[in-house]
Amino acid sequence: MRIDLISIFPSYFDALKLGLFGKAVEKGALEVNSIDLRDFAPGAHRSVDDSPLGGGAGMVMKPEVWAKALEETVGEGSPLILYPSASSPLFTQKKAHETSKEKWLVVCCGRYEGIDERVWGWCRSKGWRTEGFCIGDYILSGGESAACVMLEAVCRLIPGFMGNAESLEEESYEKGILEHDQYTRPFVWRGIKAPQVLISGDHGKVGRFRREEGLKKTDRFRPDLIEKLWCRDLGKSDAGLLMELGWDLTGEHPKKED
Repeated sequence: MRIDLISIFPSYFDALKLGLFGKAVEKGALEVNSIDLRDFAPGAHRSVDDSPLGGGAGMVMKPEVWAKALEETVGEGSPLILYPSASSPLFTQKKAHETSKEKWLVVCCGRYEGIDERVWGWCRSKGWRTEGFCIGDYILSGGESAACVMLEAVCRLIPGFMGNAESLEEESYEKGILEHDQYTRPFVWRGIKAPQVLISGDHGKVGRFRREEGLKKTDRFRPDLIEKLWCRDLGKSDAGLLMELGWDLTGEHPKKED
């Protein structure tokens, strides 16, 4: 996968040289290019922003600067153009899987009050695929950190990125519920024991224990996942546990009883 990151702080993405991400770049599984938006801004000061039309606080990034940057970056190609925005759809694990199948991403990282909205309409008029994404219900100072989060979620799904691909299957959201708690040696640490079942040698019991712990954690922290039927593959024992936790499973959708 090729990834082009456009920002006024291109060195922000040096963090992507670390860990598995950096190894994937070394192996050639990923190509990552950091592009300085100011290289496309005119004048000695290379200004990329101006005051908002209609007044108000902050500054808005100029459309012409972004247009020049995208024209040179995209050329005659057909990447998926992404941009972090608090007013865009929430980026989910499902979306990460979809995005991981792309061959080329161009990520536009805005600052200040954001990028002039006309840029995205202009992109679509040229036939370029353009999508905004949001990583959570909060505001960041710029799109760079959101871009890194999104890329971590996407690129770890690319074949060969992870050393053990099976570890992906057990993670939160992959099976519709949160992941169970994790433990390692020693079995007794500072007087605190890990769950006994984990050293029983009975893989069936261990799997059932982890499934139940995941369901309990989902009930406690993210009941919305159960309400949205993210765990459609409920077995009889799953249903029994959820009913013990106060869920009504008699209707079309699970509902937590008051």
